[in-house]
Amino acid sequence: MITAYLWGTPNGYKVAIALEEMGLDYEINWVNIGTGQQHDPAYLKIAPNGKIPAIVDHETGISLMESGAILQYLAEKSGKFRGETPQDRWKVTQWLHWQMGGLGPMMGQANHFRGLKEKVPYGETRYKNETARLFGVLDKQLEGRDYIAGEYSIADMATVAWAGMAPMMEDDRLTTCNNVMAWIARNVARPATAHAISLSPS
Repeated sequence: MITAYLWGTPNGYKVAIALEEMGLDYEINWVNIGTGQQHDPAYLKIAPNGKIPAIVDHETGISLMESGAILQYLAEKSGKFRGETPQDRWKVTQWLHWQMGGLGPMMGQANHFRGLKEKVPYGETRYKNETARLFGVLDKQLEGRDYIAGEYSIADMATVAWAGMAPMMEDDRLTTCNNVMAWIARNVARPATAHAISLSPS
């Protein structure tokens, strides 16, 4: 049994998607980041950085924070969605890290500045432009491919949780990336992914 500490954010949902797609036995402990539960001392023992997601694998005794590390751990545990050959695995790994270091942080910042009542034009422009650039990179990578690294993998699970926010970003440069939009639809059509996305804090 794995306990997953999540909230309804892209980083939380990517772990839910992985658990569902891999068919692992899990339970969710929702950590309300709006009320500061991520700073509770008991939670900080599991996730010292005070962020979600985190997991505890009760079978192995391993606890992890950071969504990228969690996805890699779950892929290794299940033997699924990590790439069949060493070459494939490194392709998956590079695109997983691309999401972790690029698309996720940039979209997060773009959304933050977009939502400010007192606008900061430089910040909003900077992060919206970088998000649009990264969508262009993803759109090119998906040309002629169903999934980012060829076969469906943890790179897709990680990235779709963020890229799926495109319609709310109010930037046509994102939603006109046709390969990305088709890929999002392809991901959401997967029953396990659709179920994970439907989960919400009670």
